[in-house]
Amino acid sequence: MASLRGLAASRLLPFAPKARLSLSTTISLPSLSSSSSLKCFRSFPLLSHLFLCQGRSLVRMETNSFSTVASPKCFASDPDQLKSAREDIKGLLKAKFCHPILVRLGWHDAGTYNKNIEEWPQRGGANGSIRFEIELKHAANAGLVNALKLLQPIKEKYSGVTYADLFQLASATAIEEAGGPKIPMRYGRVDVTDPNQCPEEGRLPGAGPPTPASHLREVFYRMGLDDKEIVALSGAHTLGRSRPERSGWGKPETKYTKDGPGAPGGQSWTVQWLKFDNSYFMDIKERRDEDLLVLPTDAVLFEDPSFKVYAEKYAKDQNAYFKDYAEAHAKLSNLGAKFDPPEVC
Repeated sequence: MASLRGLAASRLLPFAPKARLSLSTTISLPSLSSSSSLKCFRSFPLLSHLFLCQGRSLVRMETNSFSTVASPKCFASDPDQLKSAREDIKGLLKAKFCHPILVRLGWHDAGTYNKNIEEWPQRGGANGSIRFEIELKHAANAGLVNALKLLQPIKEKYSGVTYADLFQLASATAIEEAGGPKIPMRYGRVDVTDPNQCPEEGRLPGAGPPTPASHLREVFYRMGLDDKEIVALSGAHTLGRSRPERSGWGKPETKYTKDGPGAPGGQSWTVQWLKFDNSYFMDIKERRDEDLLVLPTDAVLFEDPSFKVYAEKYAKDQNAYFKDYAEAHAKLSNLGAKFDPPEVC
């Protein structure tokens, strides 16, 4: 990795300008469901409303309305630009069917987090570092340059949104637009600014380790995640395909992928691989269709006693799965991030 750190700046993707302060006096959103990915501060799903503190001001969000006493501020990212960027991402998803790769991009930016390292950005996590070529070239990130190319025009249009926020916004929006749960997101992540701040290779999970359960725990426990969160996040394989030319896994094409949508080919985990639901768990459990992919790290979810408790539950109860997934996704998206403002009250 050290030999790559001297890459010329001209070979790097553009990085975000310095964060600028922005205060929005009014945020008007039609409903909580349409704005759940656009809250600047940490939120928790309640039955009727959410309360967010900004200094001594209070922001109240009803399930059917959004009223503000004082609008929240995201110093790292402009709230109005986040809202507009989300709409552009929704248009991109409809045009390009790129839900899976945008989810993967957000995950791989956040998934380098090491809870045992206190310093930022050495600890890794959701800091936008994956935009640099040195990290993009990590084996686990094969193909993600295509996701960056899709999002770069949006980043250029909304310069007041950090890369770190944009990647997580795109990931959460992709889940929601594919029919998945609303993710209780927080925004205001600060970007790293130099490729020397990228984490070393090897922090992301592999698909076919000799001991899948131990490998998953080693990687995800390092991030501060537990067995329930490992299983819930694994269920995101309900979206997307594995391409052997990138990962070394899967078939070149199947009856479910030969005609796209999007670029044809690859092998999917589920029949409807652009729909977010709990079919991944049902298909992995039954394993009746040879055209559906089952990796060693998928199969172990029904083999390991602790993992199996959650996998069985999610195969039977989609509502339970959606609840746990939304919480796990939100937690993953915050890993290692430095927020500006740094805390909520």
